[in-house]
Amino acid sequence: MPERLPLVATASRGTEPLLAEELSELGAKKVRQERGAVRFAANWREALRILLWSRIAMRLLYPLASAKVRGAQGLYDAARSIAWEEHLSTESTFSVEATLRDSEHTHSGFVALKVKDAIADRMRDRLGRRPNVESRDPDVSVSVHLAKDQLTVGLDLAGRPLNQRGYRVQPTAAPLKETLSAALLRSARYTGAEPFVDPMCGSGTLVIEAALIAANRAPSLHRTFAVERWPSRALDAQRLLRELREEAAAAERQPAFPILGFDRDADALKAARRNAAKLGRAVQLRVADALHPLPLGDLPPGVLLTNPPYGSRLTAGGQKGMKAFYFKLGESLRQLAGWRVFILAANPAFESAFHLKPASQRAFWNGPIECRLFGYSP
Repeated sequence: MPERLPLVATASRGTEPLLAEELSELGAKKVRQERGAVRFAANWREALRILLWSRIAMRLLYPLASAKVRGAQGLYDAARSIAWEEHLSTESTFSVEATLRDSEHTHSGFVALKVKDAIADRMRDRLGRRPNVESRDPDVSVSVHLAKDQLTVGLDLAGRPLNQRGYRVQPTAAPLKETLSAALLRSARYTGAEPFVDPMCGSGTLVIEAALIAANRAPSLHRTFAVERWPSRALDAQRLLRELREEAAAAERQPAFPILGFDRDADALKAARRNAAKLGRAVQLRVADALHPLPLGDLPPGVLLTNPPYGSRLTAGGQKGMKAFYFKLGESLRQLAGWRVFILAANPAFESAFHLKPASQRAFWNGPIECRLFGYSP
């Protein structure tokens, strides 16, 4: 068995347990949750398979070093001590992205700049030339996290965030991230073996992620990764990913049931149709109002999951109008006998106004907004 390496998958807050579960299913070992991340061990083939198949991870990082640092000089010295010549060549392009939490530094750009200078200076001293910085599409993406005085430096295997599946060509206002949508579907225990409906689908992220699950399609099958250009790993990564992509393509299936998305906004549906175009007839999108009975025909019960407006997207009526909206939504959805219903809500008025007792609830963060996923059993 090839050596397993320590890796880190980052995640939206609230999705960490679901990501840990997913990683274990994908073959990760020694899985351990942290705030905003899951640590695990995997060999390179397992890591690349996770790159293709993880629906919830935002980034997949290969840690290089961790150290306690103080001040700008401490940052520079710690970053310069890393053997960058083992991971970059003078022909490589690279970028540095930094995140901060409770740090003495207040600007992530400053931290990224100090690390970038340290990398460039070490490469010049060791190899005679500095590699070029490229922010848009670098060969090597360096990830830096500074929590208080603890600096962690690693390489991002994907480069661009894993939520960028490639299908979102026309977003609408306040879309859910693809990774959060996938986490909500896992929380609802949607497997693709039953019908799925989103009665307020917007630009279609939930229905598209549901369709990818129903088709057993690897979410990142049709994108490339930074690791395919790493000087130290490119040939091996390209070979393994070619095999893994072939295996993933062969594992796809025809969805057993249609994936239905409804919205009363014709412009939103137009965007959803463009985004879902590559999924063919698996996703069916129609104009309908969630406050009235949905045109489901003879579709058997399945999973209904939706992300209704939090309040800012409804301009009339204020909080009183939101309560009326949630009450009418509850009146409409309780007509769906046998369906498992899940509502993601951030408005504190939702639970009482919806007028149904939830069987489950779970906290998630949609960006900075704390939400709860309420589940209602048949």
